[in-house]
Amino acid sequence: MANFMKGYNCSQSIVLAFADMLPVDEKQISMLASSFGGGMGRLREVCGSVSGMFMIAGLLYGYDGPETGQIKADHYARIQELARRFEEKHGTIVCREMLGLRVRHDAPTPEARTSEYYKKRPCAEIIGDAAEILEQYIAENPVASE
Repeated sequence: MANFMKGYNCSQSIVLAFADMLPVDEKQISMLASSFGGGMGRLREVCGSVSGMFMIAGLLYGYDGPETGQIKADHYARIQELARRFEEKHGTIVCREMLGLRVRHDAPTPEARTSEYYKKRPCAEIIGDAAEILEQYIAENPVASE
């Protein structure tokens, strides 16, 4: 939540919160996540915090080959479980639905981060929920050591 209040987008806020667990540079993971704010570049599709959870899950539990079998199915089941937990709390994983927006593909220019912006957007709380969901999932599913 603090990352969002500093100005990071929803996705960056999540990945940076878990960066200490990752074998990647914080700048690189932040740049990767930069495309997913505002429901993927302000398209208002999948919430950036959900995309951030999925990126972290991929780095912690994912596969790195052209998999087609059980390893892929197991990983997708993991992602679907994270999505289910998020939907249980918010009813959807779609940005515009959580924010009550009718616009589907929003203008690319983000709103200024003013006190009014933060008052009308539940994003910090949504990010906090996503971080809690992911933290709980990791606690329940320890990352295997190589």
